Parts: sequence; C-alpha cells; structure tokens
Amino acid sequence: MSSEHIDEVSGISTTGHEWDGIRELNNPLPRWWVITFYVTIAWAIGYTIAYPAWPLLTSATRGVLGFSSRNDVKNELTAAEAAKAKYVAAIESRTVSEIAADDALREFAVAAGGAAFKVNCVQCHGSGAQGSKGFPNLNDDDWLWGGEAEQIQQSIKHGIRFAPDPDTRLSEMPAFGDIITADQIAQVSAYVASLSGLVQDAMLIQPGAQVFAENCAACHGENAKGNRELGAPDLTDAIWLYGPGETAIAAQIRAPKQGVMPAWIARLGETKVKELAVYVHSLGGGE
Repeated sequence: MSSEHIDEVSGISTTGHEWDGIRELNNPLPRWWVITFYVTIAWAIGYTIAYPAWPLLTSATRGVLGFSSRNDVKNELTAAEAAKAKYVAAIESRTVSEIAADDALREFAVAAGGAAFKVNCVQCHGSGAQGSKGFPNLNDDDWLWGGEAEQIQQSIKHGIRFAPDPDTRLSEMPAFGDIITADQIAQVSAYVASLSGLVQDAMLIQPGAQVFAENCAACHGENAKGNRELGAPDLTDAIWLYGPGETAIAAQIRAPKQGVMPAWIARLGETKVKELAVYVHSLGGGE
C-alpha cells in the first residue's frame, strides 16, 4: 500500500512534511525558473573569472579582462584635468577683472572658486557665505577693504592681520578703555548707535559726537562712513561684525576684538586665489 499522501483539495501529492496539520504540496518549480537559476550560477562563475572578485590575503583576484575601477577613475580624472587645462592656463595669465569680464572664464572660475570655498572658507564664513558674529557676511555691500575683485583677491591672498605675511591687511583699533573715561565710552557708544537708529539714551548723543570727533574721526571719518585705506568700517549702515546696540559697541570701543584671517596664497596658490576672488565677487555684494 502506497504511503503517498494526496491533498484532497488540489489533488497534488505532498512532500510528507507536516506542521500542526499543515502539509506542504510537492509542486516542482517551473522549468523556466530552474533554467534561469542555473544560468545565473553560470553567469556568476564567468563573472568571477573575468573580473576582480575573490578576496585574497593582501589583494584580490584580478580577472582575465584586467578591469580596474581605480584605473577607470584615474583615467576620468586625467581627462577632466585635460579638459580644464586651457581655462586654468587662461586664469593664470589674466587679472581677476579680465576673468570676470570673460563669460566662459568667469563661469569656470565661479565653479572652481565655489568648490574651494566649501573646503577652505565655510568654517568661518558659513556654507552660504552669510558669516556670523566676528566673521563677515560676504553677500552684502559692506567691505572693510573694498569689494572690487582685485581688493577681494588682495584680502584672500595676504590675509587680515596675519603676522607671518608682510603684505597682510593691517589695522588695529586701540583699546579706548585705557584712553577715555567710562562716561565718554557710554557717550560715544550712544552717538555711534544713533547713526543707525539704535540709540537708547538720546541725551548722550551730543556729548558722544564730540568724543567721536576727538578720538574716532581720524580713522572712521567725520561722517563715520569709514575708510577703506585703513580698514575702518562704516558705522552708519547698521551692519555690525560683533553685534549691534550700545552695549556691544561700548565693549568693542573699550577692548576691541581684532579678527585674523590667514593668508591663503601659500596654501592654495595664485590661480586658486583668483578663482576664490571671482567667486566671492559673484555672490552679489561685490562691487
């Protein structure tokens, strides 16, 4: 007597396996599926013979075709370097103004400068060049040393108050806490704050104007519009590097913070500095 069990519903024999009264039908796989399965096995064996595949102790099998993704990347990089060589050569031989005036060169320089900015400058100026407290916003029209392409290039090239570079931009505001009285600091702070509508105590404005004329106008100008030759900021535009308001202004007058930017020429080279200058100039605040 046969021990084979036939499923009553489907009429198909079962495998003999049973789990809690549930039996498994003995349905063979479709022939096309079995053939496909064996083809994939053959394909996999052929692939491992043709291409790098099996790991060894210090390397891997190379494959009979000699394929290497590293070589492919190297070749692509070489091709990319060759494609941009003419642009790099043109940038090397031209001024930043000439680069900015040439549509193709400007587009290349902005792309290359933007990449360099993301690597070297975002740590201080922010990913959008918007700056932060103590670090200038490069999108606005407020430039301590000038916003023309050559002036931006000079700042990037030699830095700000960067002692190792003899051609660095150099300006230092004296600590007026050792020069004038606390009352005079409060007065001149109120006057400076009033120039951009931030004053709290209007009674201090008039005496503050006198303190300003005697101590500050030499650098910031009689109209407080600043002096780019000295790197003295415009005090009338409501753009404050270390914060607005009389308290922040008084703190800067009393014991000024002197920001430092490194000179990038030694690290990046002349061409990359030009590209950065064109990029920064293109952000919208460049003059």
